[in-house]
Amino acid sequence: MNEKSAGHWLVECLIAQGATHAFGVPGESYLAVLDGLHQHADQIEFVTCRQEGGAAFMAEAHGKLTGRPGVCMVTRGPGATNASIGVHTAFQDSTPMVLLVGDVASDCRDREAFQEVDFGQFFGPMAKRVERIDEAARIPEYVQRAFATALSGRPGPVVLVLPEDMLTQAIPEHLWGLAQQLGRTQATPIGLAPQVLDDMQAALLEATQPLVVLGGGGWTPQAAQDVQAWAEHWQLPVANAFRFQDCFDNRHPQYAGDMGLAINPKLAKRIAQADCLMVIGARLGESTTDGYTRVSAPLPRQRLVHIHASAEEANRVFKASISACADMPSAAAALRQRCVGAPPAVPWTDWTQAARRDYDAHVDVGNGGTQLPGTMDMPAVIHTLSRYLPTDAVLTNGAGNFASWLHRFYAYVGLASGHKTQLAPTNGAMGYGVPAGVAAAIATRGTGRVVFTIAGDGDFLMNGQELATACQHGAKTIVLLLNNGMYGTIRMHQERHYPARLSGSNLRNPDFCALAQAYGYQAQRITHTSAFEPALQAALASEVGYLIEVMLDPEVITTKATLTTLRQAALDQAAQAHAALRGSVPG
Repeated sequence: MNEKSAGHWLVECLIAQGATHAFGVPGESYLAVLDGLHQHADQIEFVTCRQEGGAAFMAEAHGKLTGRPGVCMVTRGPGATNASIGVHTAFQDSTPMVLLVGDVASDCRDREAFQEVDFGQFFGPMAKRVERIDEAARIPEYVQRAFATALSGRPGPVVLVLPEDMLTQAIPEHLWGLAQQLGRTQATPIGLAPQVLDDMQAALLEATQPLVVLGGGGWTPQAAQDVQAWAEHWQLPVANAFRFQDCFDNRHPQYAGDMGLAINPKLAKRIAQADCLMVIGARLGESTTDGYTRVSAPLPRQRLVHIHASAEEANRVFKASISACADMPSAAAALRQRCVGAPPAVPWTDWTQAARRDYDAHVDVGNGGTQLPGTMDMPAVIHTLSRYLPTDAVLTNGAGNFASWLHRFYAYVGLASGHKTQLAPTNGAMGYGVPAGVAAAIATRGTGRVVFTIAGDGDFLMNGQELATACQHGAKTIVLLLNNGMYGTIRMHQERHYPARLSGSNLRNPDFCALAQAYGYQAQRITHTSAFEPALQAALASEVGYLIEVMLDPEVITTKATLTTLRQAALDQAAQAHAALRGSVPG
């Protein structure tokens, strides 16, 4: 009566940190923790997933959506290695996350025991911290540090390793209240120095064609509102980094578009023409910069002002004219506080307005001037989504060409409206969208928020089994599945580099509607654009999850091109290169 197990105490420490959900697959290595979750089921819900990769994606999505570390629990060995995909996603997406891994008992360690892995070596390159709790009395210390590390600076994942025998140790009564005494950990604020703010203002006053780029983790609704007020004060055009499209409201007259993989060519040109890039929160990674070419490394053509939450990121790839380390709420608040008095007279008003016109033309229904074959008009489908989905809807996707329809044609409502609306992996992880949607639906149950997932056929089959998790836990999602019978992104690259030489990219698929119905979803298959609107209406009205399968013509490989045009362009280029080579050889 005067003792409790370390496993129970660990759960109480998570509750003290504000954790409301833990996503995982149960394992015998952490039975004591599972028993603690049973004991405290009224305070923290254990979401039983079907595969650890799906569980880790759910925890990462929960962290993105709520701003607090998503919690994932897995067993040793295969459980942990399966979960590594979510840890990598959290790392590259700057998402707070805590992974708890049950481990071999202490007396078996370093013998290559059953399912034993050196987790420090394995997770070290993809986590902010990896620690093993060997002394049960220190559990509150480790848990508090894990949450503090996950939240502070550049947010990211932390791994805590839990030896099986440690979890069954008894905790004396005099220690029980330690977790509550430590309290809920918050991110450590890092502000902008006055000199940095002065330098940023001076850089703006010297510019004629500036551009703001927003992205990265750690944003809050208030931070987004503050940056929006600052951008409005200076009448600045704003672009969002790859898969951070909800950092700034896409409907705002100063929004210029996203710096994604299929960037608007006019925005790409505008980035090159800019004389001052003000990058706030974004890493300027490979996808955002098109292989470090839109902003040249290591010395940018543009004057670069870079504000990031991690000191390690400053001047890591690009030599900035002005760089500073600050968290997004602190940086945004400081910028807004400088917006006093009447807006300044700036020389770039036409530049800002032109940037918005370019964006409007790029997302206009009509395939951007390209006539794509088939009976499904995907731009019209996405614009229908924009008309029907509420402004606080959560949209999720994994990786693949299918996502480009959403990224290009859907207008994401900005975080400044009070809600996170986009959950998408910047590390390009396939299989993310379905579990992310399930996690979002669980986290927002009872609020009336709609959760919408777009997936490709290959992408869906990587974690589609988590629809069973959704049904078990009373979570409703709507899934739009684009079925073209292939790994579309790989096929696209094959046609560009090895035209007409296909290998491994074709798929033989199951009956997706029957599969979804077997899990407990309603489903229907459509083949014409006119059928989408009534299908979406049925999905929104349904009390359970709903899958809409769209049979997409395989020729429709991107928002701008077909397989035939890509192949022909590659063949023509090869023919020209061959002709030039023959012409250079003496007869």
